[in-house]
Amino acid sequence: MEEKELILSVKDLKVSFKTDNGTVKAVRGVNFDLHIGETIAIVGESGSGKSVSAKAVMGLLSNNATIEGGTIYYTWNDEYTGEKKETDIVKMSGEDMQKIIRGRKIAMVFQDPMTSLDPTMTIGKQIMEPMIVHYNKSKAEAYKKAVELLKLVGITDGERRMKNYPHQLSGGMRQRIVIAIALSCDPYVLICDEPTTALDVTIQAKILKLIQDIQKQKELSVIYITHDLGVVAKVADHINVMYAGKIVETGTTEEIFYDPRHPYTWGLLSSMPDMSTESDTLYSIPGTPPNMIKEITGDPFARRNPYALQIDYRLEPPMFPVKGSDTHKVASWLMHEKAPKVEMPETLKKRIEAMKRGDK
Repeated sequence: MEEKELILSVKDLKVSFKTDNGTVKAVRGVNFDLHIGETIAIVGESGSGKSVSAKAVMGLLSNNATIEGGTIYYTWNDEYTGEKKETDIVKMSGEDMQKIIRGRKIAMVFQDPMTSLDPTMTIGKQIMEPMIVHYNKSKAEAYKKAVELLKLVGITDGERRMKNYPHQLSGGMRQRIVIAIALSCDPYVLICDEPTTALDVTIQAKILKLIQDIQKQKELSVIYITHDLGVVAKVADHINVMYAGKIVETGTTEEIFYDPRHPYTWGLLSSMPDMSTESDTLYSIPGTPPNMIKEITGDPFARRNPYALQIDYRLEPPMFPVKGSDTHKVASWLMHEKAPKVEMPETLKKRIEAMKRGDK
């Protein structure tokens, strides 16, 4: 299959935060690519650097944050000249980010709609505002498109809903409104930061299906940020597993779910609730993530890893390619040709076999 054009390329991104206790190295060299129409997921525990990476792409980092290195190349066709342009978002001013990129080229759906919606404004005004600001649309044009967007995100009786305030809507409806606002300026890239966390399971599935349907219609490129591998199982093309500010395993969704190689990925997959597992206890990864203020020596996962080697405590592993794959890479010394052969836990192996058979 022919690979689609690259739209976003993040290379060796490093982000730190100055705090009263010291400098937190939140992102320590992240790399990922996003192609036109593709869906990628960044998965990991809280504090792994997922949301910080996404906010760096959006230019939404807080005042105490510093991008210490790396590039975020965004490629697009200029709507006026038709020329292909490539911009390093890291080097753009806040003003240019606001005028050129944020909302127009790259939009974001946040995890809690109540904190991203203005409680004092009607939802109609909130959907219309980006179109008026970015594209100088008249109120009549913006109103018409806002009603169309409400229909697109599955909200019936759009004209009546335009007059509602956020508190008058359910959680699922509010999240649909946030998606409509994100789509109001026809972005090419949509970043979804835990878009279903605050919603119940049935609404979760509907929101994910909605994003998928809109993506197909508009050929959007989507980045999902989540701690839940189950959320992205059916929607992502590629998965990046993140731990302690770095991507530790990357591959196609099939590779990550059916052939995981990193012990941290084994832990994440084992901790997913599963009806076919005989055990009545849910697995949890032992220990806690490292303190990102302190200097990390070796593999940051070593102290939580039952399969850790001596070298893990001294040297950080590089990304090893998995034999027979162009897309699957793992940052673990277990992948070294001289490392002892370690198999994934038997319970996870059984679970993967059940997934392959299509068991629920």
